[in-house]
Amino acid sequence: MQPKTRITVAMGDGIGPEIMRETLRVLDAAGAALEPEFIEVGEAEYRAGYTSGIRPEAWDSLRRTGVLLKAPITTPLGGGYKSLNVTLRKTLGLYANVRPSRSLHPAVATRHPKLDVVIIRENEEDLYAGIEHQQTPDVVQCLKLVSRSGCERIVRYAFEYARHHGRHRVTCMTKDNIMKLTDGLFHRVFQEIGKEYPDLEQDHQIIDIGTARLADTPERYDVVVTMNLYGDIISDVVAQIAGSVGLAGSANVGDHGALFEAIHGSAPDIAGKNIANPSGLLEAAVLMLVHLGQQEVAAKVHNAWLCALEDGQHTADIYTPGTSQALLSTSDFATAVIERLGRLPQQLEAMQVAPAAPAPAATSQPAFKRPVAEQQLVGVDVFLRWDGFDPNELGQQLETLTGHRLKLKLITNRGVKVYPNGHAETFCTDHWRCRFVAATARVGGSQPEFTPVPFADILALLHRLVDFNLYVIKTEHLYLMDGQRAFSLGQGE
Repeated sequence: MQPKTRITVAMGDGIGPEIMRETLRVLDAAGAALEPEFIEVGEAEYRAGYTSGIRPEAWDSLRRTGVLLKAPITTPLGGGYKSLNVTLRKTLGLYANVRPSRSLHPAVATRHPKLDVVIIRENEEDLYAGIEHQQTPDVVQCLKLVSRSGCERIVRYAFEYARHHGRHRVTCMTKDNIMKLTDGLFHRVFQEIGKEYPDLEQDHQIIDIGTARLADTPERYDVVVTMNLYGDIISDVVAQIAGSVGLAGSANVGDHGALFEAIHGSAPDIAGKNIANPSGLLEAAVLMLVHLGQQEVAAKVHNAWLCALEDGQHTADIYTPGTSQALLSTSDFATAVIERLGRLPQQLEAMQVAPAAPAPAATSQPAFKRPVAEQQLVGVDVFLRWDGFDPNELGQQLETLTGHRLKLKLITNRGVKVYPNGHAETFCTDHWRCRFVAATARVGGSQPEFTPVPFADILALLHRLVDFNLYVIKTEHLYLMDGQRAFSLGQGE
C-alpha cells in the first residue's frame, strides 16, 4: 500500500465547504493516498482580525506539507483587506499559475469542440503587487512592477511545460506597444529564452487581439504564457468558452511548494444550496495527484469525471436540455463520479497514466544572474498636486524656480504633454508630472543627449519647489542604463 502523503486542506467560504467535501469524498473513494491537515483561512479569519486572512499557525502546516488544496475564499469588501490568494502565491513563491482548459464536446455544450489550451500565467508580479496610492483628490495610482528574474522564471517554465506535455507551440501575449518597458521586458525575455527551444513553435501577440482570437478561434493556440493580470482574464475567457468556468482547475507551483484550486470564486449567492459544480476543484485535485506522483489515481478520478459528463450527468451551470440527461446537485454529481470509478470514457479522450517524471517546476532553473549595468541619473519627474487649470501658468512658474543647473523639459497630465506647446482641448486633472533634466542636456530632435545630474541638484530643486508652496506628491528618477534611456517619453514629447 502506498504511504499516505500529507496535504493541507482549506475548506474555504461560500460554496467552498460544499465542493471541498464532495471532492474529498471522490478522492477517498478512488483510493488517493492522502492525509489531510485542515486549516482555517478566509472570511472568518479576516473578521477575527487577521488582515491577510490566515493565522500564523496555518503557515506551519503549509511549510510542513508543501501542498495546499484550497476551496474558494471570500475577501471582505473594504477595510483594506489584502487578497489571501495573492498572499499565498507570493509568500510561498508560487510563481507559475497553470490553467488548462479542454473542450468536452459533445458531453458539454461549446462552440469550440477542438479547444485545448493551457494558460501559463506569471503569478507574483505585475499590477498584482497591489501597491496603490491616492496621490491627489482626483488621482489614484497602481504600480506595475515587472522584474527580469520573474519574467525569466515564468517564460522558461512555459517552454519546459510545453516540452514535458508534448505541446508544440508557445504564444506570448503582452501589451508592449503601449507599456514598452514593463511588457517590453517580458516580450524581450520570451524572445531570448525561446532561442533555447528551437523544437517548439513560438510567436508573440498583443493581448487585446490575442484575447479576441482566443475567444473566436481557440484551436489556433496551444500554450499561452503571459503576465499576471492578462493571464487571470484570458484563462477565465478560455474556460468559459470551453463550457464553463466551473469546470476548470488550476495549479500554482513554485520550487518549494504548490497550491491547487478551482479558478472560480466563492459564489456566496448560491452557497448552501447544494447546486454548485464541484468539477473545478475536482480537476484541481487531479492536478495535485499528478504533482504528488499518484498518476493512476489521478487518471481514475479524471476518467470517471469524464464518464459522468459523457452520460449527461450535469450540474445547473452546464445543464442543457436535449444534451444533458439529469440535473444533479453538488453531492449527487460527486456520487455519479464515484459510481463510474474504473470506467473509461467512450467519446471523450481518456487520461492516460503517464510514467512518473519531474514536473516542470522541479526542473533546475538556471541560477538567475542579476543584470550588471551602468546606471546614470539624468533627471527627475516631479509629480505635483496643483489645483490650477492652465498648464502654461504652472510651467512659467516652474521655469523661474529651476535655478541654473536644471531646466524644465515638459509637463504632462495623465501622460500627455501639456507644456510647452500643449493643446487647449486636453483635459487636465490635479496631478501634474514635471520633468527636469540637466540645463546642458540636448533633448530636442530624434537623438536626445542627456547629461548626468548630481542627486544634490534634485534635492535643491525639491527644496525650492516646497519653499514656493508647491505640493510635491512623489518623484521618479530618470536613468540611463548602459547609455540607453530607461524611462518612457510623454505622449507628444
